Amino acid sequence: MRTKSLKTNRINVVTLGCSKNLYDSEVLMGQLRANDKEVVHEEEGNVVVINTCGFIANAKEESVNTILEYVQKKEAGEVDKVFVTGCLSERYKPDLQKEIPNVDEYFGTSELPNLLKALGADYKHELIGERLTTTPKNYAYLKIAEGCDRPCSFCAIPLMRGKHKSTPIEELVTEAEKLAAKGVKELILIAQDLTYYGLDLYKKRNLAELLENLAKVEGIEWIRLHYAFPTGFPMDVLDVMKREPKICNYLDIPLQHISDRILKSMRRGTTQEKTTNLLKQFRAAVPGMTIRTTLIVGYPGETEEDFQTLKQWVADMRFERLGCFTYSHEENTHAYSLVDDVPEAVKQERANEIMELQSQISWELNQEKIGKTFRCMIDRKEGNYFVGRTEFDSPDVDNEVLIDATKHYLKQGDFADIRIFEAADFDLYGEPV
Repeated sequence: MRTKSLKTNRINVVTLGCSKNLYDSEVLMGQLRANDKEVVHEEEGNVVVINTCGFIANAKEESVNTILEYVQKKEAGEVDKVFVTGCLSERYKPDLQKEIPNVDEYFGTSELPNLLKALGADYKHELIGERLTTTPKNYAYLKIAEGCDRPCSFCAIPLMRGKHKSTPIEELVTEAEKLAAKGVKELILIAQDLTYYGLDLYKKRNLAELLENLAKVEGIEWIRLHYAFPTGFPMDVLDVMKREPKICNYLDIPLQHISDRILKSMRRGTTQEKTTNLLKQFRAAVPGMTIRTTLIVGYPGETEEDFQTLKQWVADMRFERLGCFTYSHEENTHAYSLVDDVPEAVKQERANEIMELQSQISWELNQEKIGKTFRCMIDRKEGNYFVGRTEFDSPDVDNEVLIDATKHYLKQGDFADIRIFEAADFDLYGEPV
């Protein structure tokens, strides 16, 4: 028999899915800590909160498997309580309650006060901007808006996260100041859609003004933009990026496809010509900027011709960073009424072809960096290497700079000037200068 006293009411928060979910977990943990609760992130605890993802099939499967795993631990007496929150719970609560009844309680994405109550804690309004960060101390995510008003046919996010809701500039500045005081040097701005920021609050797209205010925060040295929607992109953001050294010359802009026929069915509100012109404007306005994008292959009705159009365009555009996903047929989305007619094997084959092409492009672009010196943020030490990033790379998804730790000493969380002497598809090798 186990002795419960070893870990009485230690709350373990388990996060699945994207950085926006991680942010929500950090807010939850900050609230719990302020209520004098013992809280850990993905460590041992007798009370478990699973923050789920419900975006696409793989993510849903991982979420369900994680819930089942902890329910089994509960039945075996290894944990006392299991709570489930997040996107999967928001989207499928009645189904989950029926299928996995042994969970203590399910909560949606906007039920933080209720979840806290179930954990014996009170929601504290005065804690705006207080979070228990789980990332390395040198960078943190800053969620500037919640939800999405876009009508994309394949996407279930509005079902789970609701309408777009911007966070006021002054609240975000306060949060940035608190993060800087803890030693955070890089802010990664996230939202379902950065492009829309401010429309609801200020009656205009206001991302540029937010960036100017965040750049004034002392201690913050890099500000990075993630998940901007291409349609209606506020071009004044590029002026700030060019003028303000703290704004990384980096933009994550998910484009999804380029065939006009597919873009129309996806309800993306753009065309191949418009998208190509937009990217040319980006590169003209901020020479040397890195553009990251994501694509979907195997969307209903995608023909070999549509795919070849996409592949040729990827070859022509030479994106610095690119990810590719296979289409997932999601109920209650607009595209669910279409026939999911591209076989899984063909979807996978197409994704592999795009990524193979991209790794060659990435290799070629990386060769151009040999002999050059870049200011790098040192994230961690792994084995015999210090692992760093240039301003053109986001954590977990982009290239890394590896520095031999047996020859050089660097400090995690510091910046260092690194000269590149070797380059692979997605890794650069360098030494301090």
